[in-house]
Amino acid sequence: MSDYASATGNTLRIARRLPGPIERAWAYVVESEKRALWFAGGEWDLRVGGQALVVFDHTRVSDEPVPEAWQPMEGVASAGTITRVDPPRLVAYRFAMGDTEFEVTFELTAEGGDVILVITQAPVADAQGQAAFASGWHAYMDILEDRLRGVRARAFWTNFDRLQNEYAGRF
Repeated sequence: MSDYASATGNTLRIARRLPGPIERAWAYVVESEKRALWFAGGEWDLRVGGQALVVFDHTRVSDEPVPEAWQPMEGVASAGTITRVDPPRLVAYRFAMGDTEFEVTFELTAEGGDVILVITQAPVADAQGQAAFASGWHAYMDILEDRLRGVRARAFWTNFDRLQNEYAGRF
């Protein structure tokens, strides 16, 4: 399994083998305080039709300072809607960014003592958008892996910038 995201049509997919058990990985996906340590906080009402609030605070994700260009995004809340939920295996939510609606799905599968986490996002129509979202998800997954392994989290922004250059070449 590659750590890199792939795009098929307008769907972006990234998978990662993580330390289990599945219940612990699930908690890092759905619990606001744990999710804030690798992606974004915000309460999720875990029922179909429930609200999924996503609040970005990268100062909680890694020790690296937030670049000036990204500081206006800090603390921004995006409200979406839970579209599917099957604990501890699947949760999906739909949100809007500008004129586009996206769905993000987190699928977890126990495999031995590990967990396979697959994140999909659709639609992501063009190569530039695919590279940008893939870089973000990849960097977030790296940090989630670090958190679950109990090691110091990688520097998000340095990793994100490096990955943007790599994904620009891939897509």
